[in-house]
Amino acid sequence: MLDEKITQISNDFDSELQSVQSLQQLEELRIKYIGRNGLVSSLFDDLKDTSKEEKPALGKALNSLRNKVITDFSSLKLKLESSSTSKESKIDLTLPGNQEQIGSRHILTQTLDEIKTIFKGMGFSIQEGPELESDYYNFEALNFAPDHPARDMQDTFFINKDFVLRTHTSPVQIRLMEKHKPPVRAIMPGRVYRNEAVSARSYCMFHQVEGLYVDTDVTFAELKGTLVSFAKQFYGDNLKYRFRTSFFPFTEPSAEMDITCFLCHGKGCKVCKQTGWLEILGCGMVDPNVFKYVGYDPEKFIGYAFGMGIERTAMLKYGITDIRVFFENDLRFLKQF
Repeated sequence: MLDEKITQISNDFDSELQSVQSLQQLEELRIKYIGRNGLVSSLFDDLKDTSKEEKPALGKALNSLRNKVITDFSSLKLKLESSSTSKESKIDLTLPGNQEQIGSRHILTQTLDEIKTIFKGMGFSIQEGPELESDYYNFEALNFAPDHPARDMQDTFFINKDFVLRTHTSPVQIRLMEKHKPPVRAIMPGRVYRNEAVSARSYCMFHQVEGLYVDTDVTFAELKGTLVSFAKQFYGDNLKYRFRTSFFPFTEPSAEMDITCFLCHGKGCKVCKQTGWLEILGCGMVDPNVFKYVGYDPEKFIGYAFGMGIERTAMLKYGITDIRVFFENDLRFLKQF
């Protein structure tokens, strides 16, 4: 009976279709079932011998079978073509390679890395500490008097009465000395915060590197030698320098170090305010009162400390006149470095 043949061929097609693994096998299946002399095509020849009463129903069943076979065949063909297209077949080995677009280190990171390398070469280790500091570590243990101007809200971001966003990396010096006995020789890089108006020369957040050396026979001459060596390695051998007396609560005596303005070569310009000199850092001998807070004997130990701003250092070296450009993420500026 024709209806039984239709059912049998439909079942056989479904079974054989599931075992197809390649386009070649699929093409062989197509020829077997819907080719010119295929099984489905032959059923239409058998339809001629059926009665007029059966023809409408059997013809409809045959058309449904043919459409089903064609649809299933086309669907599997697309799937096999997609999976058989390997990546290798698309590679043209004669074409030039695609250049990878990679980022670069920020100019502040480059400057900080260079400073770290120089001081590590002079025997300094690298220490870090928290940016959220207690009043004790940020001020009191560094010999800041209770009425010192740096405690004023205009300079410091107070979280509450006991904690602040650190205004310098000097608290790391206190933490280091609390944990280690002399000799101590380290630099302390990190982010610091000041409650200042944002302008071309000041920002509310910036980076510092501070240094500390404590032992039994440290001298101011050694401090000067260390800083001069750093300046010549960083800025070049031909610079001139000078030390000016200054004041910091945690050092005594204190000084600031200047170098000749490399933009005007000491003749005077807008950047150096017509003086011919540029300040690069502050320094001094550690105040004996600071040693008392960390349990060092001030009669036995002596040390020096120094600190510099990374943004200012980069501005001086590369002739940048506005500190804000470091934080604007302008690729036109960043790609220059």
